[in-house]
Amino acid sequence: MDFLPALGAVGLAGALTALLWFGTSTGGKMKPLGWGACLVLSMIAGAAYNAAGPPFDIVSSLVRDGLGMFTNVFPGYSMAGLALTLLIVILYKKLTTRDVSMLGIVFWYVASGAGGGFAIVAEKIAVIMRGPA
Repeated sequence: MDFLPALGAVGLAGALTALLWFGTSTGGKMKPLGWGACLVLSMIAGAAYNAAGPPFDIVSSLVRDGLGMFTNVFPGYSMAGLALTLLIVILYKKLTTRDVSMLGIVFWYVASGAGGGFAIVAEKIAVIMRGPA
């Protein structure tokens, strides 16, 4: 576990974003990432961006701003409702693996803000990124 705190949240978020971007195209020596791997890695990347703090939480800030505008248009639409809606889009819309990766980062942020199991996982990732106290 010493590797992750040494890498840091910024390093993990950047590395996973690069992996998701380059790992969803063809032409390299490695096979492209599958749909499930893209979704799981994007969730970890989203949590790492949250744990990184300013200025590296720009992804979270953009999502938070977008959510603010969305809830202004649809008052009462909760984070949990939006997380469920995003999950439905991810599961049922035909998306490329790159689309799944980028939407997965947004989904992770929304789902962790909605509370429940995703919030617990996000908090655990943030604790790991901070390292031992």
